[in-house]
Amino acid sequence: MTPLLLATGLATTTAPVELSFDGKISVAVVGLVFVGLVGFRRIPIELLFLTALVGVTLAGVIEPREALQGFASPAVLFIAALFAAAAGLRATGALDWVGTAVLGSADTERSALRRLAVTVVPVSAFVLNTPLVAMFLPVVLDWCRQRNISPSRILMPLSYLTIVGGVCTLIGTSTTLVVNAKLSEMRQVMKDQGIADPPIDELGFFDISYVGVPIALIGAVYILVIAPKLLPNRTELIRELGDRRREYLLEMMVQPGCPLVDKTVQQAGLRNLPGLFLIEISREDEIITPVTPADVIRAGDRMVFTGVVQTIADLERIPGLVPAADMTYEFQPAQRIQRRLTEAVLSRTSPLIGRSVREANFRQRYNAAIVAVHRNGERLTNKIGSIRLEPGDTLLLQTHAEFVESYRNSRDFYLVSPVGETSARRHDRALLAGVLFGLMILWLTIAGVSRDQLEFGHFFSNKPQAVIGMAVVVLMIGTRCLSTEEARSAIDLQVIITIAAAIGLGQALEKSGAASYLAHYMVHGTEAAGIHPDWQPYILLALIYLVTALFTEMISNVAVAAMMIPIAVGVALAGPNGGYATEPFVLAVALAASLSFATPIGYQTNLMVMGPGGYRPIDYLRVGLPLTLILWVAALVLVPFFCPFKVPV
Repeated sequence: MTPLLLATGLATTTAPVELSFDGKISVAVVGLVFVGLVGFRRIPIELLFLTALVGVTLAGVIEPREALQGFASPAVLFIAALFAAAAGLRATGALDWVGTAVLGSADTERSALRRLAVTVVPVSAFVLNTPLVAMFLPVVLDWCRQRNISPSRILMPLSYLTIVGGVCTLIGTSTTLVVNAKLSEMRQVMKDQGIADPPIDELGFFDISYVGVPIALIGAVYILVIAPKLLPNRTELIRELGDRRREYLLEMMVQPGCPLVDKTVQQAGLRNLPGLFLIEISREDEIITPVTPADVIRAGDRMVFTGVVQTIADLERIPGLVPAADMTYEFQPAQRIQRRLTEAVLSRTSPLIGRSVREANFRQRYNAAIVAVHRNGERLTNKIGSIRLEPGDTLLLQTHAEFVESYRNSRDFYLVSPVGETSARRHDRALLAGVLFGLMILWLTIAGVSRDQLEFGHFFSNKPQAVIGMAVVVLMIGTRCLSTEEARSAIDLQVIITIAAAIGLGQALEKSGAASYLAHYMVHGTEAAGIHPDWQPYILLALIYLVTALFTEMISNVAVAAMMIPIAVGVALAGPNGGYATEPFVLAVALAASLSFATPIGYQTNLMVMGPGGYRPIDYLRVGLPLTLILWVAALVLVPFFCPFKVPV
């Protein structure tokens, strides 16, 4: 049974319609996907959905053209573009700046959570959750190391804040984009079947905001007030963060224009850094040691540190702060992004043995620059330039990308290995990347609110979101905010393939009549239970939300959204007296599929913080289940208030 037949005739039926053979196949295949996701965790989620899509296609439930529609969906392409655009913000250091500015002066767990809530919730309304958490994760971990606070107290709230913030606008989460794509597809099907004005409308940019913003505020209050009482405090993580560290000696020069200039050591965040100790500051003829928190940093200062690789990499990302041990170090942003940090252990046969760092002439020999030096079992305290190199010394180097491959088997080094995630930032492009991303948000905002209000509204609304997103990515690549390699690697193929395949499965449920059958069965069940007609839409709304939320906690949120939208629309159209408005039920699916807190697998950001936070599944249930229930009740109140069930006449 098609949506057209459901819209025109199903509302008058008093008994459940018969499920077709194709419908039985669709339900069985979707059921097997659920079993596979719950019972066989080792099978990749995208493989399960692709297998299911191939199955319903080979069975003839849908045509190959229909099966592949998801891969050409504007929503899927726009999500891919958003991943790449967010990578542009990260590659230029724009997101790093936001993260550091947020937690820079926070001293306590409570103040850190407040700062995160004020910043993350509004930002996640416009930036996809996954890259946002990826950006904040190292910032939060560093902050926790500095303050001796367990990451388990902060990381789960971080994930939850991005989730509740994501429902404030249409582009805050991939779930709402998939919902909109499915609505557009169903609307077009109805038009093709002769309905001039289908009873289904796509969501505007701020249509979800009326409900999403209050829900985000309620969620944020819970996260700030109640969640800290339920969160675990895994103090062993603090010890683990400090274990197995290799300390280097390095010297950093403060260039004019560096944001640390004229700040005290305390204000610059250089006091009690994780695994980093500021030994001295050299200023012309003055040596400041020991360094106190009140000492002021000046342009031209040379600061001597001992520290670990990751913190050194973080220091290197600060614009205007460059290693001073080797004057051939590339500090111009255009050249720095072509360089990587690499560790190399000097062998006994190395020609550098007995030479000082200044005498090594490392650039001429290896086309690399020495950043820092580590000597096993000895804490180096001399100026790095005067250290005489010995066999077994480990050098932290700024190298080109091919250095590891070129010198892996060289007799000059015992070991050569790259340092992960330490590429430099294009700080000189940060403002440009932010402007380009802001223009995209502005365009989408105008398109969402001006379609009918302004004369030029159609100029903006007629440009698909995917085209605008891809245009911004192309501009970021063209202006060197982002490389093509970084853009490709930023796109999460697992998410993209899962969404595309799930859209195809949703098409199978819809075309086979399975969605209509399930929708009618729910409506008929409420009638058979003797529920008063005035309460019936509220019960149906609660059921749609609850079923969507339950499935979301077990499998991918976007997959559930793609498959539940046809059912939700069917429930609305199958209601008594001509049916109900579809928007309340659509919003219920969008919200329930987006607000996943009770399990680590329901939402990707929950899984991202599980390892670094040392969480167990029971932690998500203890903290997230009450939040899920609270927001369920809030949605049941807010959705009907802003989106009445009665169909407008």
